[in-house]
Amino acid sequence: MAKVLTVKHMNRCIACYSCMLACSRVVFGRFSAAKSAIQIRTRGGLQSKLAANICIGCLEPSCAEACPEEALVGRKGGGVRFKTEKCTGCQVCVAACIADVIEFDEADGKPIVCIQCGSCARFCPHGVLEMAERPVEAR
Repeated sequence: MAKVLTVKHMNRCIACYSCMLACSRVVFGRFSAAKSAIQIRTRGGLQSKLAANICIGCLEPSCAEACPEEALVGRKGGGVRFKTEKCTGCQVCVAACIADVIEFDEADGKPIVCIQCGSCARFCPHGVLEMAERPVEAR
């Protein structure tokens, strides 16, 4: 069984950004919430709720299909693997993402892409995020 990131209990989120900082640190080697593949945002207004902008782990990822260099490759069970050495920084994947969650890092010249590693879920102190099992045959 493959696992993909899901939001299990968004109502528990207090915007501590532990998930964002974990992603930035573990995956990208940075300590900046801006360099994270997951983003916690407010929906707007004074008493609004929070929302997690996450990769939805597409079974047939449009970002991978659009990548001319094959730097993004579909994972069994959903989501993508990112081969940074193949990436030319063309930003085609950013436009192709149907969930609109791929950001482009101007400093590195590479996209910030979720690789479904689960670091954000492991470091969330409130159990908001979870890596849910999905049958590998689903791809």
